[in-house]
Amino acid sequence: MRDLIQYAIPGFVVLLFAEVIVTAIQHKDYYETKDTASSLAMGIGNVIVGFVGKLLVFGTLSLVYQFRLFTIDMTQWWAWAILFFADDFSYYWFHRISHSSRYFWASHVVHHSSMKYNLGTALRQTWTGNITGAFVFWLWLPLVGFSPVAIMTMQAISLLYQFWIHTEHINKFPAFIEFIFNTPSHHRVHHGSDLNYLDKNHAGVLVIWDRIFGTFELEHNRPTYGLTSNINSHNPVRIAFHEWVAIGQDLRGARSFRDALGYIFGPPGWSHDGSRKTTKQLREKQPTITEHV
Repeated sequence: MRDLIQYAIPGFVVLLFAEVIVTAIQHKDYYETKDTASSLAMGIGNVIVGFVGKLLVFGTLSLVYQFRLFTIDMTQWWAWAILFFADDFSYYWFHRISHSSRYFWASHVVHHSSMKYNLGTALRQTWTGNITGAFVFWLWLPLVGFSPVAIMTMQAISLLYQFWIHTEHINKFPAFIEFIFNTPSHHRVHHGSDLNYLDKNHAGVLVIWDRIFGTFELEHNRPTYGLTSNINSHNPVRIAFHEWVAIGQDLRGARSFRDALGYIFGPPGWSHDGSRKTTKQLREKQPTITEHV
């Protein structure tokens, strides 16, 4: 099996520098040197850790595949078409739960930690996602008969698609494209820390899942990028592990086992004493915000 992402790295770099040049010519504020350096460091770390993480994922998928209910012939075009939708559906729920459960958010928060939105941000990837079990959302695929190699190939294709949508240089596409596909406009919303943008547009390739399951939001104004409480650091180690450290600190102050579970698996922002707020609680305090589905 060849890793499509590794083959694509030179293309990522070329496109990133092209965007930097265009941004400079247009005198835009889309890039900041230290921020971009941090994103590149996170991307490099992700590739290095990925050698171990992908072995873990492939091994687990292969184990589950031994108990498959069917054997799907991946030489057929329709098998790849079905896998595309199945993978994209799995990604939607992985992504959505990564915003609603702190355990998965602790890895995914890395990708949202930049206060800029550009192709460099696309490379700002977790170091802990695979080794902490993010792949569980795909385990049903080998069980129904898709081969591990095919599954990981489709995951790579999805990530390749998601690279180019991290840009402010593209406004909007024709309505029929915006209705079906995840686009730069939709994904800018997802990276916004504005209250009406929080936890919206979890799409991978197809935005139809957000429309179906009620998490879609249109882009009405330029988002404020980053976190609701930014970490204000360009240190890659801090970016990679700050939320895991915060979980550990909260656990030391937990009053009960129930509190501990809340701090680990509850939504980001949950606290036993209400000193912090979840997205739902923040919205309840401002009920006048209009959501567009």
